[in-house]
Amino acid sequence: MQESFPEYLDVDYTDGNEETAADYPTIESKIEKAVAVTKRGLEEYENPVVMWTGGKDSTLTLYFIEEVARQHGLETPPTVFIDHFQHFDEIHDFVDRWADAWDLDVIYAQNDDIGEYVDEHDLEPGDEIPVGDLSEHNQHHVRDLLEYEEDTFPFLLDTYVGNHLLKTVALNDTLESYDVDGVISGVRWDEQEARAEETFFSSRHDPDIYPPHDRIQPILQFDERAVWETFWDFVVPDTVSGYPDEGYVPTGADDLPNGVTVDDVPVSPKYFAGFRSLGSEVSTEKTTEEPAWLQDVENTTERAGRAQDKEDLMERLRDLGYM
Repeated sequence: MQESFPEYLDVDYTDGNEETAADYPTIESKIEKAVAVTKRGLEEYENPVVMWTGGKDSTLTLYFIEEVARQHGLETPPTVFIDHFQHFDEIHDFVDRWADAWDLDVIYAQNDDIGEYVDEHDLEPGDEIPVGDLSEHNQHHVRDLLEYEEDTFPFLLDTYVGNHLLKTVALNDTLESYDVDGVISGVRWDEQEARAEETFFSSRHDPDIYPPHDRIQPILQFDERAVWETFWDFVVPDTVSGYPDEGYVPTGADDLPNGVTVDDVPVSPKYFAGFRSLGSEVSTEKTTEEPAWLQDVENTTERAGRAQDKEDLMERLRDLGYM
């Protein structure tokens, strides 16, 4: 990381403070703010990356980045996909397909120490991993940062130790390796209580916890309904040949217009299948059989299908660098 960080930046770390999605009451106002934050981020940061999970929020963020970069002659940064070894196969397929279609540079962030141990011992999700068999780097995180005292931990993504090692450590090691100064992320205020006080430009400058960097968060002001409205009214018509320019909201995978298939649209097939939030294969469930955008998003919890122990620890995990 450059010695001058973060002094060479000119961003407002208070932008968005004490705001909510209600302060951006229309789709147009939400998009206008997203474009402004994205443009500022692409102009100010010398070596940014985009977090891309294959989910709706990060894909929407990537759409804004692509549009702003194209309109203003800016470069689309590399994307970082955290491979935590427990993804749905459909997520990998989706990311590979659209990375190729959009000519994206994808950096796959992995905790190789754990991945190699899992392969060597032919582990399944839920199997125990001895802390003492980890690298010194991972043991430092488990013992010193997480203050975890047990001899083993389960190979599960949506747990305290598992989430930190498989996602946060993998991310932070990648940020350090690529000398990243800005991470463009698709988190939203309404998505989880621990994210409700985030700002559009958010500092992560403590070198004892993570490689110093900033988070650039262009879609904080979107709620779940607005994300889907923007997809069907803008993202899909703009990126899918033959899709109606005025937008069309399908009622399912067999209701796409003009011969378009699920593989033709930048919307994960898991959302068509009823999932509203995409976590690990072993601990995320669909809520109903309806596509995500047709569900009662105003009166039900978006992350209800996620493993609850990780959700309850979200604030602590984010203090350590989780998104």
